[in-house]
Amino acid sequence: MQRVPHQNVATVLVAPAVLRELELDLMPLDLWVWPVATAPICADGPRQAFQLRRRMVESRRGAWDLARDWTPVWIAFGDSWYVGAEPLPWAAHAALWSKLAEHADHVRYRKALGGVPKLALPLDPTG
Repeated sequence: MQRVPHQNVATVLVAPAVLRELELDLMPLDLWVWPVATAPICADGPRQAFQLRRRMVESRRGAWDLARDWTPVWIAFGDSWYVGAEPLPWAAHAALWSKLAEHADHVRYRKALGGVPKLALPLDPTG
């Protein structure tokens, strides 16, 4: 049995006031921000965003309470990070975590990637 095709993403809570700035800061690195509430792969995005945010905040037992109204996003890696069917290189992880560290006051995340159904990236000829 084969695994359903997926895309590696980081799940991040972002202060709404800096969401656009973060998105623009990640674009040159071929890292793409998808707010969960409006992601095209979500049948009920607002509900999924609410549940995801709640789960992330509550799992930190008070440490992330300031993020209870922040925007949950998925950050996906663009095509330039992939080499054929090879796994995502560690350099991609390092670039993402480094850039998120620059925004530490306005983001909350776990240093781990998850998988979501394929997101059609901008200018992606297969999307």
